[in-house]
Amino acid sequence: MRTKRVGDHALLLLVDDPRSAVAVRNLVVDLASRPGQPGRAPLAAPVEIVPAARTVLVDGLPGPVAVERWQALLAGVSLHDYEAGRSDPPGEPVTIDVTYDGADLDVVARVWACSREAVVTRHTRTMFLVAFCGFVPGFAYCVAAEPFPEVPRREVPRERVPGGSVALAGEYCGVYPTATPGGWQLVGATSARLFDADRPEPALLSPGNRLRFRATSP
Repeated sequence: MRTKRVGDHALLLLVDDPRSAVAVRNLVVDLASRPGQPGRAPLAAPVEIVPAARTVLVDGLPGPVAVERWQALLAGVSLHDYEAGRSDPPGEPVTIDVTYDGADLDVVARVWACSREAVVTRHTRTMFLVAFCGFVPGFAYCVAAEPFPEVPRREVPRERVPGGSVALAGEYCGVYPTATPGGWQLVGATSARLFDADRPEPALLSPGNRLRFRATSP
């Protein structure tokens, strides 16, 4: 993990892959929630933690001294040791029911050199982690907790992907909350509402969530 100061109130943490970015985001959340040590001022909590594909922005710190404390603390952390000594985060994984009848299921099967059934089995047995959100409200970029085969994006994106489509592209898995253009490979569909502005928490998935997919009949 590398650190870079961003002005007087933010620190940018850089890693090499999305799974490490998830670990860094979880580490920052853990550190921000810990009480201060005796004889030392508590660590200033950031106003916002913004994860992305290979970065995490720790933003809204009260000043340069707080930024320096965070930078010094994180410089001595081993992500491998942190993950090895960390139990599963609290709460059950989010489960999304999927009908595996996507238009690109055969494409994924060819890329993975397996059957359609094997694609479904692998997808449903994999624990995914919500790395970050973007594109449209409620769209979560999810990465597998363990190594997972990549899938190339479509050469020609679709002008309209139906809302609820479950899709793969590169190292990511995602669910389209609404109908939009898109170039990911479609493996199935869900009736789950990924975004609802009337809910207390509009987005079903947030960074740090764990996620499993469950096969269901049409």
